[in-house]
Amino acid sequence: MTAAGTAQVDAAARAAAPAYDRDDWASAFRNVGVELDGVELTTARGAIPPELRGTLYRNGPGRLERGGHWVHHPFDGDGMITALRFAGGQAQLRNRFVRTEGWLAEEQADRVLYRGVFGTQKPGGVLANAFDLRLKNIANTHVVRLGEQLLALWEAAEPHALDPDSLRTRGLSRLDGLLKPGEAFSAHPRFDPGHHGGPRMVTFGVKTGPSSTIRLLEFASADQPGTAGQASVKAGQVLADSSHRFKGFAFLHDFAITPNWAVFLQNAVAFNPTGFVLGQKGAAQCLSSKPGEAGQFWLIPREGGTQAGRQPLQIPAPEGFVFHHLNAFEDAATGELVVDSIVYPDFPSIAPGVDFRAVDFDTIPAGQLLRCRLDLAAGTARSELLEPRTCEFAMVNPARVGLEARYAWMAVTEAEQGNAPLQAIEKLDLATGERRLWSAAPRGFVSEPVMVPRPGATAGASSTQVSSAEASAAEDSAAGASAAEDSGWVLCLVWNGARCASDLVILDAASLAEVAVLELPLAVPHGLHGSWAQA
Repeated sequence: MTAAGTAQVDAAARAAAPAYDRDDWASAFRNVGVELDGVELTTARGAIPPELRGTLYRNGPGRLERGGHWVHHPFDGDGMITALRFAGGQAQLRNRFVRTEGWLAEEQADRVLYRGVFGTQKPGGVLANAFDLRLKNIANTHVVRLGEQLLALWEAAEPHALDPDSLRTRGLSRLDGLLKPGEAFSAHPRFDPGHHGGPRMVTFGVKTGPSSTIRLLEFASADQPGTAGQASVKAGQVLADSSHRFKGFAFLHDFAITPNWAVFLQNAVAFNPTGFVLGQKGAAQCLSSKPGEAGQFWLIPREGGTQAGRQPLQIPAPEGFVFHHLNAFEDAATGELVVDSIVYPDFPSIAPGVDFRAVDFDTIPAGQLLRCRLDLAAGTARSELLEPRTCEFAMVNPARVGLEARYAWMAVTEAEQGNAPLQAIEKLDLATGERRLWSAAPRGFVSEPVMVPRPGATAGASSTQVSSAEASAAEDSAAGASAAEDSGWVLCLVWNGARCASDLVILDAASLAEVAVLELPLAVPHGLHGSWAQA
């Protein structure tokens, strides 16, 4: 064989080989054995921007094993909050478990006392689990700041309130009596940047069954001074509260907002609780997709918007399963409502008897970013592919939530095709399709990226409707509002398989150039969602 032929074979072999070691990826699944309190950090590379002032909060499972008994799925692990506080070019680290009732009881007993939604069973087999329908509020999915409270969220029950500085658990919060005991409160709120006069946290709760009820709630997310004839508003004050009933079972983790609509996607799934009741499965394992059936977009008018008082709309959705949406906006040119979502061809689940640490990624459905255009008058939807690479955890500049955005940031696979662990951060230009990539491969694995706007930058009117040539010229000259939209940083926790610990990576949001890397004295398992609270 010629040298050229050998080179071609070697290149093909490298392309076919995974860019990761499964043991590196799986090494993140461990118990966190320490709670650090205000540890000062130094950068391993680069420097922390002095303008970066605030706290990155992140939630995820920190306890995955107890008494030798492992959870069946990491989503059943106990919630642990990690906080990285930035000021004056310095950083400080703090982490603490959420002291839920179940966590405290299991800590005292030193054994598993509860079943998990995603298949974790108590020791003792089917007889020990049958007809025990109690669920532990594990507070492990998201963490957000609302006024003077930090809320640890788990979507099947009430939030837990924490001290924003010390992370100490204040207790279960029913938001001044707004929630009933055990009432579901979403783990995926959306932050309205000010479509109705001031910033709001928009969230929901869902009660499922043959018919499902969505409770839509809006809270002031910052203090707002009073105006003529109106009293001042305090952060955390409820501003809107409405309930809406729809036919069919609803599995809803995320939703999207525009100035006038709250957008939900009812996935085409069925729920048969028999296996859960009989102690054979977790509740989430009782979900199954309905091949050939379409989901439904449920569109609820927001109070204060131009559609307030109108009945909710239902529009058939294209096939696919959605956990997370990127964003939604109202297209003034076409009159359509546009929803960008990460769509899976089927519901991804881990069957009983499968070790999640040894899962075969080739057998798991891969998510891709799709845009769906809803014609509200005709009641129809059409979709197009925005990003073919496997991706998850996407976001836009917080100032563009509910509006047309130019840029998106997301976690993606290193390989352009096929499913694999998430090892890179991508910036996608939604107007031109241009992509920039920062990779942690081969031994690094990324979590959800959080885009933090540069103080003083204003993400003004989007330029997604200009031509590609015009967009390129605007980018080259760094002029216009679109240049401000990607002014800031992307923060991301990365599992470093070489160190068996976590790194915090700071990237320039525009170029994805590496600004700084902080090697944390802490091993944070692969987790879920986080948020930024500006100082």
